[in-house]
Amino acid sequence: MKLLKFFLLFSCCLKFALSLSSTAAPRAPAPIPKEKLLVVTVATEETDGFRRFMQSASYFNYTVKVLGMGEAWKGGDVGRSIGGGQKVRLLKEAMDALEVQEDLVVLSVDSYDLIFAGGPEELLRKFQQANHKVVFAAEGLVWPDKRLADKYPSVRSGKRYLNSGGIIGYAPYLKRLVSQWDLHDNDDDQLFYTKIYLDPLQRETLNMTLDHKCQIFQNLNAAVDDVLLKFGTDRVRVRNTLYDSLPVVVHGNGNTKMYLNYLGNYVPNAWNYEHGCGHCHDDVLDSSQLKEFPSVQVGVFIEQPSPFLPEFFQRLWDLDYPKDRIKLFVHNNVVYHEKHIQKFWQENRGAYSSFKVVGPEENLSQGDARNMGMDLCRKDAACDYYFSLDSDVMLTNQETLKLLVEQNRKIIGPLVTRHSKLWSNFWGALSLDGYYARSEDYVDIVQRKRIGVWNIPYMAHVYLIKGSALRAELKERNYFVLEKLDPDMAFCRNAREMTSHREKDSPSPESFHMLRPPKGMFMYLSNLHEFGRLVSAANYNTSHYNSDLWQIFENPVDWKEKYIHRNYTQIFTENFTEEPCPDVFWFPVLTEKACDELVEEMEHYGSWSGGKHQDKRISGGYETVPTDDIHMKQIGFDREWLHFIREFISPVTLKVFSGYYTKGYALMNFVVKYTPERQAYLRPHHDSSTFTINIALNNKDTDFQGGGCRFHRYNCSIESPRKGWSFMHPGRLTHLHEGLPTTNGTRYIAVSFIDP
Repeated sequence: MKLLKFFLLFSCCLKFALSLSSTAAPRAPAPIPKEKLLVVTVATEETDGFRRFMQSASYFNYTVKVLGMGEAWKGGDVGRSIGGGQKVRLLKEAMDALEVQEDLVVLSVDSYDLIFAGGPEELLRKFQQANHKVVFAAEGLVWPDKRLADKYPSVRSGKRYLNSGGIIGYAPYLKRLVSQWDLHDNDDDQLFYTKIYLDPLQRETLNMTLDHKCQIFQNLNAAVDDVLLKFGTDRVRVRNTLYDSLPVVVHGNGNTKMYLNYLGNYVPNAWNYEHGCGHCHDDVLDSSQLKEFPSVQVGVFIEQPSPFLPEFFQRLWDLDYPKDRIKLFVHNNVVYHEKHIQKFWQENRGAYSSFKVVGPEENLSQGDARNMGMDLCRKDAACDYYFSLDSDVMLTNQETLKLLVEQNRKIIGPLVTRHSKLWSNFWGALSLDGYYARSEDYVDIVQRKRIGVWNIPYMAHVYLIKGSALRAELKERNYFVLEKLDPDMAFCRNAREMTSHREKDSPSPESFHMLRPPKGMFMYLSNLHEFGRLVSAANYNTSHYNSDLWQIFENPVDWKEKYIHRNYTQIFTENFTEEPCPDVFWFPVLTEKACDELVEEMEHYGSWSGGKHQDKRISGGYETVPTDDIHMKQIGFDREWLHFIREFISPVTLKVFSGYYTKGYALMNFVVKYTPERQAYLRPHHDSSTFTINIALNNKDTDFQGGGCRFHRYNCSIESPRKGWSFMHPGRLTHLHEGLPTTNGTRYIAVSFIDP
């Protein structure tokens, strides 16, 4: 009997199971057509942030309805205090005017600090998967009333608190939600939505939820460490690593706007590894098609002693831009440089449209000087651009000014870096206290492994600003003065965090919320081209007569360009050496400028030895074959000269004396002066060296007559030394030589006994 009952029960269970398996699975709801999506945003004016938002929307083919454009903003300073109610009022008015359809989906988002990372199809699919009628963005912080935190429903995982910067819902439900608004424009929009959401009955009736795991909305406030960039073939996404989600909307709320700027350099298609820069050529100007070049006010700032200032001015002159379209303003705070500015002014003042110099006697602070330079363009309605240039910038690209103008940005600078260092004129990120922090892409941008036009938080040294921006967004003066910040930091902070100015100079408390929302300007840096470099002025000692000579360590590239002969490298590529006598090699090494400055330095020092045998400067105090000379050590140039030997003489030695590896060391380094009155010649002798270099420092027949060197063993003479050329010969045993008489004028040579 029991066995029969068991079989009957088993049979019933089996039939039931079979009936379940034969039932068709429930069909997934049909996807919402993207035509059923309406995107709305509030923007009272077109800021840089708004244009970026619209650019990302256009990329994904979103149709956006903009509310409030041109309307006065009365919603308070939402970046720093409560406010934003005007956004709810505008959305309510829009919903009232809308012919609401049951299946219409409305996405309401901010625009100044928000970008799209995904398209409408993905957005609608994720909204459907949320299985609610209204979905708000979520974040990890409570705003604006922290006392409401405990009233939020608990969540096992995800962000718990509501953020009003992103809302998506079916139109009828969203209309019922905003229809409850009866507050003022400067009341808080997020508090309004929060109180409704925290009401259990309303939350259920309106079928509301939060996007706890950032499937749709990614708020960055207190979540910067949660996200990273995910590079794809065609576009870049933001990935939330906590929930492994790819949010569709990325919102730089709170103090994360600069981080959003960083993300916006990539998302959705601004830059990727496959195609590089996606927007670098959007809205650019073609200068070749211009009937007339824009008028540029150039501000030059010499705020500290700067090496290679004459070369700086030469590069300024060499810019490929019509001089009659440039007005020049120079602020010099360094007495040492007055001679350089005077020379440039005398030679070129007539070429520029105008030329104004403010010197150290005016005692202007750096901030006041920079404000003055910018004001010259701001007050001139014909000024199209203001180009600020510090004296430590060497613009090696003559097209720099044209290239920046063509980019057509409100504020843009060219990348300039210190040679072989990561020091540059921009910061990729800021620390919490507003100072330098290294962004993930900083090194790649500096080294030009990523090439593009980058939205950055800080730049200095050189940048271009539109004159129209100076007369609009930047119309207030004194941007370079801010407590505890240097002028460049002050300017950048004022530019990126600026709000529009209050209606009154001294607003009453009730007018405080008449501010418009923050509309910080974007500052861009271009590394599309090689523009130039920064010289280091940190250890620049102006106590010398020609102080640039001492810059061989600090600024080796600029030193080489100024002081090494332009044909020097041909020694190695085209065998640019001569052998006028056996084992005597002749080659170019120093520029005429180097020769002149070295002679000037020696004459400025003035204590020539007189060619006496007694010489306390050398070991033993006695010189067998004395010359009328000054040692490099006497003018403090010995270390620099030895470095010159190792950098520029040693490689030649290896080439001409095959198999000999020099140590590049010399105890005797000096400049000799030959004159008929003091010492005209030098008797035959051997040098105490393995090899010797002898560099002619001035011109025969122009500065002196006679002179030269004769090698006795070979009966071979070099009687026509060339300025800046060196001859190199063995010092001991084989090459007995003498200095031939100087018959008129003064002859100078630089000599080193190498590897004694």
